[in-house]
Amino acid sequence: MQWTRSQKNVVLAAYLGWTLDAFDFFLMVFMFKDIAGTFHVDVKAVSEAVFLTLAARPIGAFIFGRLADRFGRKPTLMWNIAAFSVLEAASGFAPSLSTFLILRFLFGVAMGGEWGIGSALAFETIPVRARGIVSGLLQAGYPSGYFVASIATYFFYDQLGWRYMFLLGIAPAILVFFIRAGVDESPAWLERRSQQRQPGLISVLRRDWKLALYAVFLMTAFNFFSHGSQDAYPNLFLKIQHHFDTHLSSLMTAIANIGAICGGIGFGWLSERIGRRRAIMIAALLALPIIPFWAFGTTPLVLGIGAFLIQVSVQGAWGIIPVHLNELSPPEIRATFPGFVYQLGNLIASRNLPIQVMIAEGHNNDYGLAMACVVGTVVIVITLLVAWGPENRGIAMAESQRQPATV
Repeated sequence: MQWTRSQKNVVLAAYLGWTLDAFDFFLMVFMFKDIAGTFHVDVKAVSEAVFLTLAARPIGAFIFGRLADRFGRKPTLMWNIAAFSVLEAASGFAPSLSTFLILRFLFGVAMGGEWGIGSALAFETIPVRARGIVSGLLQAGYPSGYFVASIATYFFYDQLGWRYMFLLGIAPAILVFFIRAGVDESPAWLERRSQQRQPGLISVLRRDWKLALYAVFLMTAFNFFSHGSQDAYPNLFLKIQHHFDTHLSSLMTAIANIGAICGGIGFGWLSERIGRRRAIMIAALLALPIIPFWAFGTTPLVLGIGAFLIQVSVQGAWGIIPVHLNELSPPEIRATFPGFVYQLGNLIASRNLPIQVMIAEGHNNDYGLAMACVVGTVVIVITLLVAWGPENRGIAMAESQRQPATV
């Protein structure tokens, strides 16, 4: 089976959707201090916005996932992207901290839907043998968005200020027009729509509750892995602890995200050859010898090398998650299940930043120690969970995928 135009477009759309979603989310991590100054509060109060965004994402994953399972992946994805773009821009107009926090919560609802819908649409459409590398590419959208946010901060933040930076978040809405014109509906969803009545959500979860519980535990650990290495890094670790200016901290963050993109694509490709679980464990364990350089380095060079390598590890493991969860997912709720368990894990891990702030403040504001404690712990947890967990590499999601596929 050769790649069709729609298959290429759906991969591009899913990648850009997650990239622009992450861009909108990560713009804020560069702006804690200035937002706090505008509203006359401390940084900890503003950091609650990250918690609210992460906590709201399961709501969005469930709502938009159910809509996509019922009405189709394509139209739901379009509305979802439009929603998070508008809410991101609206954050720049917040007149008070309370309004700002409400808008970030609503943004989290919209953000929660994109990953599950986009990944389901992609993996139900593309050739089976391409799943590993496409999984890495899709997940690389997350650090790609972080990278673009760091570059935007480098060039525009000092001139625009935090309010106008949020207005850049309206840009993802342009992607809606590309999806409408260039992307076809999922063949797997079209097949299921033409079949007899499918089991409902409750029936599926009653049948597969052990799988669902396992997936939530796994994604909790994974979200502590990613947010534990990212949320405190640019502002609290680089700017406050190491006193780096905006340009240097955004440059270091960009370097880290180049490593993340390389890790996601590289380990995604590797998972197609050695298996999903084995590739995840190798990527995760790679973090352990890197932690001293990443969290306790004293020069920009050492910290930069550590930042690059730690994100090769973190996003290398994450790069396999989109395909792994979609292959494990019950087919009747594939637009809901991966995104919902992912975002439930996010909900449980949403206290990561306040926890890291608490650890740091208890140890002379040592944010490096706080990041190292979280990341080192979850590496072990992830390795054990994956070693004991299931794998369905290569399972067919649509009738067309039962035929031999070539890339």
